[in-house]
Amino acid sequence: MPKAAPQVSLIIPAWNEAELLGRTLDNLRQACDGLPESYEIIVVDNDSDDDTPDIARAAGAVVVHEPVRRIARARNAGAKVARGHWLIFVDADTWPSRALLRASLDALASGEVCAGGARLEFDHLEYGFYRLGSRFWNWLSLRLGLVAGCYVFCTREAFQAVGGFSEKVYAGEEVFLSRRLKRWGRRHGQRFHVLPEPTVRTSGRKAQWFSPWQHFLVTATVLLVPFALRSRRLTWFWYRRPTQKP
Repeated sequence: MPKAAPQVSLIIPAWNEAELLGRTLDNLRQACDGLPESYEIIVVDNDSDDDTPDIARAAGAVVVHEPVRRIARARNAGAKVARGHWLIFVDADTWPSRALLRASLDALASGEVCAGGARLEFDHLEYGFYRLGSRFWNWLSLRLGLVAGCYVFCTREAFQAVGGFSEKVYAGEEVFLSRRLKRWGRRHGQRFHVLPEPTVRTSGRKAQWFSPWQHFLVTATVLLVPFALRSRRLTWFWYRRPTQKP
């Protein structure tokens, strides 16, 4: 007999994440093993040239290859093979707690929530500029009902109904998804809910990779010229590593 479908699918997009992926997968296993719901972990290798897919396989994850380097495509590729009724998208440098997973699943199981996310808690933010930015984002997230892409939960029904993440953009796809899911939820008597607690812990490595000035420049570009999100060149911030040129 075919194996029963899991209740929850956790989807991780990953490009050259050999350094952190093992930690992330260990964290997810430990968090999920304490929950009664059945689950699967899917890692989408977004054309890595390091050991990312091998690390994922060794950890028992389902591995999918997405050859086109675009974050939205990677997330959608994972959703296409996911078998769970509930989907949770987690970045390779993000470590949700068991309490956060429990709160997310309880929200979805209530039938009142179609999707949502959590407030962020960053690792190692040394400068006040970054801490201020983090607090502002968390305020904005709760106020406007927007989620960061590092942690998004939703029902499969809602995700498929709105067409998943927009593949027209190279970054910010979670903001567009949030808006569509909120509209869908209103039509179906459900809410889009950003959990105030527990927070989700995620890496602050971009604060180490890029200067405050670079962060400011990218933020200003996106706010003043939203069309920039459709440009691979102008969204270099999301695709560049310290050893690479934009």
